[in-house]
Amino acid sequence: MALNFSNCASVLITGASRGLGLQMIKQLVRSAERPGKIIATARNPAAAQELRQIAESHTGIHVIPLDVVNEASIDTAVKEVATIVGAGGLNCLINNAAIHINSDLNSVTRDAMMKTFESNTVAPLFVTKVTDILGKLTKSARDQISFIVIVTSNIYNFIFYHKHCTRMLGSKTMYFCCIVPVKSGLNMVTRCLATDLESDGILCTVLHPGWVRTDMGGPDAPLSAEESISSLLSIISGLTDKDHGEFLDYTGKKIPW
Repeated sequence: MALNFSNCASVLITGASRGLGLQMIKQLVRSAERPGKIIATARNPAAAQELRQIAESHTGIHVIPLDVVNEASIDTAVKEVATIVGAGGLNCLINNAAIHINSDLNSVTRDAMMKTFESNTVAPLFVTKVTDILGKLTKSARDQISFIVIVTSNIYNFIFYHKHCTRMLGSKTMYFCCIVPVKSGLNMVTRCLATDLESDGILCTVLHPGWVRTDMGGPDAPLSAEESISSLLSIISGLTDKDHGEFLDYTGKKIPW
């Protein structure tokens, strides 16, 4: 059985105020197969003007504050999610929130490394943990498919970009001293989640969006956010138990761990 957004009562997307997360919201609200309830999180919803405008002009869109590196914020957000989804539980959690601090070996600091690690590796684990402790993912999985999707990048692509693209951000070179080891850690976190949650019937998959023209990807990336997210949402909607624990790119191709 596939996830299928048309049969999906609820989906939660972190980091939805801009970039790929915002594009997910835009495309889901226009889709004929949209979920019943779309919950979008932002660190500061008051500043997320475009996201708020979408929520005001469409039914079933809920914007809630969430700082993924703040445990109190996670606890509060997940309780609000529980109220929104009710007895049916949460069908799909898309961990999308991430940061990139542009650092090479000469400029990288311990603080930059730890901030990147906390936001990109630790945060998806704890958002998932708290959501599952409240039983919202597990409750949904009893009745229909329940999925956790981690949106991340293939670290081999980072290495390729670093070697071949010297102007990813206009005249500014993009460096990956912080992000590459952190993304490797997120890969293993996802593998652990897949193992731990399997007995609850909760499935877990990692998706690589490709190199996309966003604030993080820069203007020279070959994919637009619209193209990347259109492909990702199609893949997510078709996910089945065969995709549990897998790493897929935006074309649906499996990426070796």
